[in-house]
Amino acid sequence: MPLDSENKIDATLITDTVDPEKDVDGLNSVNQGRLAVGDLTSGFIPCTPAGCLELIKRSGIVISGKKAVVIGRSKIVGTPVAELLKWNNATVTVCHSKTTGLELECANADILVVGIGRPEMVKGSWIKPGSVVVDCGINAIPDPTKKSGQRLVGDVATEEAKAVASYITPVPGGVGPMTVAMLMRNTVFAAQKYAEKLYSKKWNLATLPLVLKSPVPSDIEVARSQPPKHIEILAKEIGLLPSEVDLYGTTKAKVKLSTLNRIGNRKSGKYIVVVGMTPTPLGEGKSTTTIGLSQALGTHLKRNVIACVRQPSMGPTFGVKGGAAGGGYSQVIPMEEFNLHLTGDIHAISIANNLLAAQIDARMFHENTQSDKALFGRLVRETKGRRSFSNIQLRRLQRLRIDKTEPGDLTDEEIRAFVRLDIDPETITFQRVLDVNDRFLRKITVGQSPTEKNQTRQAQFDIAVASEIMAILALTTSLEDMQQRLGRIVVASNKSGLPVTADDLGVTGALMVLLKDAVNPNLMQTLEGTPVLVHTGPFANIAHGNSSILADKLALKLVGEEGFVITEAGFGADIGMEKFCNIKCRYSKLAPDAAVLVASIRALKTHGGGPPVVAGTPLPEVYTKPNIELVERGFTNLKKHIENARKFCIPVIVAINVFPSDSEEELELVQNLSKEAGAFDAVICRHWALGGKGATSLAEAVIKAVEKSSEFKFLYDLEETIEKKIEIIAKEIYGADGIRISDKAQASIDRYKNQGFSNLPICMAKTALSLSHDPSLKGAPTGFTVPVREVKASVGAGFITPITGDISLMPGLPTRPCFYDIELDLDTGVVQGLF
Repeated sequence: MPLDSENKIDATLITDTVDPEKDVDGLNSVNQGRLAVGDLTSGFIPCTPAGCLELIKRSGIVISGKKAVVIGRSKIVGTPVAELLKWNNATVTVCHSKTTGLELECANADILVVGIGRPEMVKGSWIKPGSVVVDCGINAIPDPTKKSGQRLVGDVATEEAKAVASYITPVPGGVGPMTVAMLMRNTVFAAQKYAEKLYSKKWNLATLPLVLKSPVPSDIEVARSQPPKHIEILAKEIGLLPSEVDLYGTTKAKVKLSTLNRIGNRKSGKYIVVVGMTPTPLGEGKSTTTIGLSQALGTHLKRNVIACVRQPSMGPTFGVKGGAAGGGYSQVIPMEEFNLHLTGDIHAISIANNLLAAQIDARMFHENTQSDKALFGRLVRETKGRRSFSNIQLRRLQRLRIDKTEPGDLTDEEIRAFVRLDIDPETITFQRVLDVNDRFLRKITVGQSPTEKNQTRQAQFDIAVASEIMAILALTTSLEDMQQRLGRIVVASNKSGLPVTADDLGVTGALMVLLKDAVNPNLMQTLEGTPVLVHTGPFANIAHGNSSILADKLALKLVGEEGFVITEAGFGADIGMEKFCNIKCRYSKLAPDAAVLVASIRALKTHGGGPPVVAGTPLPEVYTKPNIELVERGFTNLKKHIENARKFCIPVIVAINVFPSDSEEELELVQNLSKEAGAFDAVICRHWALGGKGATSLAEAVIKAVEKSSEFKFLYDLEETIEKKIEIIAKEIYGADGIRISDKAQASIDRYKNQGFSNLPICMAKTALSLSHDPSLKGAPTGFTVPVREVKASVGAGFITPITGDISLMPGLPTRPCFYDIELDLDTGVVQGLF
């Protein structure tokens, strides 16, 4: 500075590009502004002015009350020196090249700082006797006595000044070395500040106050009444760097996986899984409890906390179920963004899934209509007179044990093995998906166009979240792991009974490209301004029904050793928690510190013999009036879930989610029975009506529970046979007498054993409305046998799925779907009628 160039350069633009927290020169406008208003501690003081001040102090002069004159007004020296002297209580006059009567101004100065860039401009006669003079100038003037032909002088005639001033800085060797020293000091200061932030155990989180109303308005009214923080601010509050966050507007962002490279060595926080008793079709408030507990820990108990939840499918959102952002005063906001599209992850999964599905049929078509030579010529194309294999084709050659890399070296037999996948259409298990409830796509015929030459087959569409790719995204631990999992997807068997994979079809790299953004977790916030990571939503009916491992791992490092991560498991604990422990925890190598088991009086009454609860119809009177007998009989279900949680050797806290019609007598009864059944604690929760305040007691119970040492263990060993693992789950978790495997299911099991997949964990597909396979069996049924009618393998995701009943993978729209009430306000652009 000043920048020497032929073309004009905007120096301020350059200095302002430097992050203020790294601006050890103190030239960024933010740091200059702090100095201007007297903030001498939070930012960086420019180095030369800081050095000048240090030299003045070392002279012994008392700055306060003295008259100081600064000659020069540059942003590097003059202006910041003047500000420094002013905030040290000197009376400061700033002079420059246009100042008249400059000699008289200098003559009155007790402290004189010169930095104007004119050799020996200030003469000894200008200087007040006994004053302190700081010469910041450095100029080259001709000197024939020097070997270089020139010498360095300052802006002050030093020899003349020495006779008058009490102190004067030498040139060179005065201000210059002090500038370097101050630069070093600022660098150390910057490192200290960064280290404090890096290792700080507490976030500086600005929470959002709630304005509670009674009765509680609709979910969307509550959500819309709370203006969210800018997501960039929230990201900074929880320790994320700007380079680690991709903003999607002002209320949501993606957090890059590269963040784990920076914070991966930190100690992890406490890991809490929220599960539920066997629910009614209306749900018992598991998501609401997850968010309420997070708000209680973060806002009211001032702990670092992140909630990790699944992204909802838009099929149910527009169908009958509604959204999954929580409810009342315990929600993720903006709830419209949460429930509709979010950042497009489900769309990316759908496109990736359907690309793979399209390639299955396309490859069969091409193999059925071309010779080996023609197939090889098109698969290994000639470019500039030379043929070469792509990386994915080389991997296929390795799997075929063909140790050749040049296309021209393959024999006719090897060419045939390479180009012929020979997919058996009857064994295709990979289906197309759509994130819409469309019952008429449950069974379709593909290939009816004349161009497909009569190659028709029966197929189907599943809901997008049932895609194996969704499960892969939820269970992956890194990009490398995801690529391997995608490549291992088994789409069918060939006519020899061997598995055909996505890698065989050549599509793995393309799938990775389509999912490169979807793999990054999404950052949002609760109504009270605490952070939420929303990522993946595998269909709990057919997959493991938990949010992603990557979101949990990232959250555990962000909250730090004394923080908490609240993650939610899908459906009842017999499905969600069992799969969380036996599948998700195996792949993540994370162990939960405690389980929060959500219960409701409504669900207990259902299991005690109450009439069916049907979504969309008014609740029968028995659910709106006290009935101790029904609650006590229905407790058998909750008791079984408590026992199941304890099988994994983790403490369980029962969270009784209060509805307006619940009586205090009913609530206290459930509290007492839960503790008698082995729960660490049982807490009455009112977070729906009060937000985090209503879950404070639950949060305190969780904090106490994690102080207990626990030794998490799995329910079964992977080395057990597939049949044995199914039997263990049925007996231990469901309470069954045993299992009954159909011939069709056994044939699939035998095939998977032969293909080398027998050591995978089990992902049971059964109803969520009963501990058994039969939704009509309430409470804690006994004396039943679980039928296994079909078995499928999700090899890429990494589990075997036994199907115990009629599980629909494509929901249908009801007579009156939710979308009848949804519309867009054309004047404001606000979504109306969403929940």
